[in-house]
Amino acid sequence: MTVDAHLHLWNLEQGTYSWLSDAVAPINRTFAFDEVEPQLRAAGVDRVVLVQAAGTPEDSAAMFDVAARQPMVAGVVAWVDLRDPDGVGAALDRWEAAGPLVGIRHLIHDEADPDWLGQPAVHRSLAQLASRGLAYDVIGVLPRHLEHAVALADELPELRLVVDHLGTPPVGSEPGEWGTLVDALGRRPNVFLKLSGLTTLGPSGRASADDLRPYVERALDAVGPSRMLYGGDWPVSTLATPYAETVAVARELIASLSPAERDEVLAGSATRAYRLR
Repeated sequence: MTVDAHLHLWNLEQGTYSWLSDAVAPINRTFAFDEVEPQLRAAGVDRVVLVQAAGTPEDSAAMFDVAARQPMVAGVVAWVDLRDPDGVGAALDRWEAAGPLVGIRHLIHDEADPDWLGQPAVHRSLAQLASRGLAYDVIGVLPRHLEHAVALADELPELRLVVDHLGTPPVGSEPGEWGTLVDALGRRPNVFLKLSGLTTLGPSGRASADDLRPYVERALDAVGPSRMLYGGDWPVSTLATPYAETVAVARELIASLSPAERDEVLAGSATRAYRLR
């Protein structure tokens, strides 16, 4: 069993994605599930988790529409306005009725305020996620983002936090502050790290398994295979590699693990982090 716990879709005729621009021209177009499904099957992927790509209800609704038609979709990480704790309950009710809601994400790295995740209103909303057994995906691009994740893990130990893209390691440089923060996250048992979005990192924007190995090993030392989960980050990952190569790099990075440990990274951890059924 292989679960891809980080797959994006978007339709530019039906939604707005402000971060898409000429700077990422190859992916500034519509990406539908029909395009990626044969690639997933060819790579031996059995189930996927769709992850929000815009802070809009339209983006989330589109993912649930796909989930209703595609048996491969095991869960959806949607969006709600976490700054509005009074309205979060109704928004979560809507998505839970729409399909397999497993978590929530906000594009905190697109916010001008690096302390966005530290807002009291956001924490009150995240407490509601915890009470419903939902996960929260953290996009850790800056050290400050990861610092807030550490604090949040302590404040809400019942909330499962999934740190996307291993918290964006400084590929090509010393682990430095990233490594220290990953170690700290590893000491919080409610934190998972997602092995995703890595091949586009580094000075060349096309990182190999050898480039990534020191950072993945550091992350594995921090959380172990039972709290690391694979995600392909398609179609963003295609800026560096085709999907088949993305999967191959991930499998090469965990090749030294035992078969049971590899199964954890490829399926078991995602199943627990998102409570997939």
